Formats: sequence, structure tokens, C-alpha cells
Amino acid sequence: MQFPIRPEMVLIDVDGTLVDSVPDLTFCVDAMMQQLGRPPRGEAAVRTWVGNGVERLVRRALSGTLDGEPTDADFDRAYPLFLELYADNTSKRSHLYEGVREGIDWLAANGYRLGCVTNKAAQFTEPLLRDLGIRDAFELVVSGDTLAEKKPSPAPLLHAARQLGVAPDRALMVGDSVSDVKAARAAGFLGIICMSYGYNHGQDIRSAGPDAVIDSMTQLPTLLSPATD
Repeated sequence: MQFPIRPEMVLIDVDGTLVDSVPDLTFCVDAMMQQLGRPPRGEAAVRTWVGNGVERLVRRALSGTLDGEPTDADFDRAYPLFLELYADNTSKRSHLYEGVREGIDWLAANGYRLGCVTNKAAQFTEPLLRDLGIRDAFELVVSGDTLAEKKPSPAPLLHAARQLGVAPDRALMVGDSVSDVKAARAAGFLGIICMSYGYNHGQDIRSAGPDAVIDSMTQLPTLLSPATD
């Protein structure tokens, strides 16, 4: 892909892209484990497990592995505990990554239409974005439970494009994981830019083949065209 480009819409992921939510997620995982009489998992492990929604995170925490599955009984006991904990700890420790606010401000100032597409459930996404002061930057938010499918399915991205009346080949995705790359490719998006610092199960996101990898959203002006008027 030849940069700079001028998409009509930019969709941005939340966890690992806009927000470092691992501190809150780790608190909730470890508190859940304590209530279950089990040892804590710790932040390093949680960082490799996030990115596919809280249900998957709970399953990983219980099994101690990325692909493991707990028993149904264990999950049915643990999941409500986690939901209750996370409802009270959605944004107490989470924070915007450095450069996010500046990047969003630049996109808005240069006329880019902005949407948010995340695998996090709406009951957590909306308060998190509000508490961190960026909810109003987005015309729409597609959460993990908005549709029947989540990323890496292209469905959430295509839904956002339809809602805003933008052709997929005029839309850009900004994310941090292989799920974002797969979703953008399957949706026929113009491109996918990934953050180097995000959550990709411990793997370098460059191996997923995004169109560009940046260290901060303050670098978006080097890849996107400014307003022409």
C-alpha cells in the first residue's frame, strides 16, 4: 500500500489500541481466582490472554492457558463473579495510551469520520470510553455483543460501514491484534494499521501482515492525508 491514504472512515479498536485495560482486568481475574480459592494469575499472564472478550478471558484464567477449556461447572461459577467485579472496576486502573488523545484530535480536526469496533461487551465498553473522556469522539460504537459475531469476523466492521454509509474499500481499521487484521482483510477494507504495543497473545503483530505498524497514534499524520479545505 502506498501511503498517505485518505479513507472516509477510520474504525478503532479499544483494548490494546486506545486503552490499556489490563490493570483492571488483572485485578478482576485475580480477585475472581481468590474467591474461588485459587492462586492469582498476575498481569503478565493476563496480557497474553486478553483480546477476545471477557468470557474467553475467564476461560483462559481458569485453565491457565490460551486455548484451554475449564469444566462447565467451573466456568458457570466463575463467570458471574468476574462480571460483578468488572462492572465495579471497568476504568479504575485503565488508561489511554500515550498519544491516543492527540491522534483522535488530529483525525477529528481533519474531517475523518470515526467509529469504534471492539470485542468488549457494551456494558463495559460504553462506561470505559466515557470515563476516559473519548466516547464523544466516535459516531458509533460496535461492541462485542452488538452482533452475533465478533472480530475476527468481518461482520462488526461491515456493520459499522453500513451504519455510516461508507463503502468498505473506503474504510480503515486501526487495531493491535491478528483479529483486527483478519477482520479488516475479510471486510475488504482499504487498509489496516496496527499499534506495536497492543495485545496479540505475546506475538509480534508484524507477523500478521498489517499495512503499517506504528508506536503511537501521533504517527497517524505520517500515514493519512490531512484535510484539503
